[in-house]
Amino acid sequence: MNRNQQRTIKEIFQFLIILIVIGLFIFGNIEYTRKNPGGNDFLVHWVGTQSFIKDGISPYSDDVALEIQDLVYGRPALQGEHELRVAYPFYSIFLFLPFSLLEDFSIARALWMTLLEFAVIFSTILVIKIVNWKPNFLFTFLIIVFSLFWYHGLRSIINGNAVVLILFFVIMVLYAILNKQDELAGFFLALVTIKPQVVLAFIVFIIIWSLVNRRYKILFWFVATFIGLFVLGLFLMPNWPVEFIREILRYPGYNPPGTPASALFELLPGIGRQLGLLLSAISGLILLVEWYLGKTSHQLKFIWVSSITLVLGQWINIQTDPGNFVIMFPAIILIFRMIENRWDKKGQWIILFYLLLLFFIPWLIFIRTIDFGYQPIQNPIMFFPVPLFLVIGLYWVRWWVENPVKNILNS
Repeated sequence: MNRNQQRTIKEIFQFLIILIVIGLFIFGNIEYTRKNPGGNDFLVHWVGTQSFIKDGISPYSDDVALEIQDLVYGRPALQGEHELRVAYPFYSIFLFLPFSLLEDFSIARALWMTLLEFAVIFSTILVIKIVNWKPNFLFTFLIIVFSLFWYHGLRSIINGNAVVLILFFVIMVLYAILNKQDELAGFFLALVTIKPQVVLAFIVFIIIWSLVNRRYKILFWFVATFIGLFVLGLFLMPNWPVEFIREILRYPGYNPPGTPASALFELLPGIGRQLGLLLSAISGLILLVEWYLGKTSHQLKFIWVSSITLVLGQWINIQTDPGNFVIMFPAIILIFRMIENRWDKKGQWIILFYLLLLFFIPWLIFIRTIDFGYQPIQNPIMFFPVPLFLVIGLYWVRWWVENPVKNILNS
């Protein structure tokens, strides 16, 4: 058997292994979805897309909202309950279109969950590659398991939150920029606008950085792709921007606390709102300073500024939700990489300790403060533990980012 035949057999074997793994994920997810109702984040957009594609009904309409509420509550939503309305840009239907063609929601949800799980896995592998970290197989496997089962990862997957795909798009932006594939970076930057409130600060930073560093192709492809999506949406539904803006304005009224101010107001009615606004102001000021200092950043420093932007971008008083905090994952990998770079093998024990904290503390807080409504509802306190951990971690390793022990991006 010659070398080419051996390579072919190896590739076939690898392909079969991948198919088996995907099949196992799908089978496990189907079993889970049939026994565990939920996935409301996905349900909203599955019904909204299905209604438009099959019946020509606006996904933003009251009729669609009532249909979704009936599926979840068995009746229209009562005062104070989540109204479960579509609040994504219209062009997000292209993400959900293949799944909306399936009539069985449990199967559609299972396939969507599988997509999100592999998006998490690929995002983890890719961000490890971006920081040029080379953990051994066991440690890599441990981090992948963590990425799937830590609070913000597993909650996003079970609820069917598209933010997992936004995380993948963000990492692709970083990967493309670092590898000078500016067209690709601009394309994926446009895709992250599917959930704009989560990544608004990140988009602003990338635009500023691209202008300062004269990487104009990033901006061109971002604008061109965004306009293409926007216009295609207008072709299919001419009044979608008006209806979308209407949903954005009403969104905070029926959602749980979505800013530090509203979260702290619920926890501390006396001074919570003022403390939250102060936290948002400080977060915004920090970002402005870091953007200025990092306006010409490259390689590791660029990743650091992007990471702090993804973290503090959730605290700048723009409506979001702790369910979106999986977007902060690049910060975790960067912190781990810098710790190992500083302390080598001893650093692995520090990483393990930090990993355990990030895993157990959010889950313990969630379990101790959970409120059981139409589904397990997280307490507003979940707005704070992980971002606080990551801000501390990022500033802990900042000096090593700017003064690395060795050139870890080219080692």
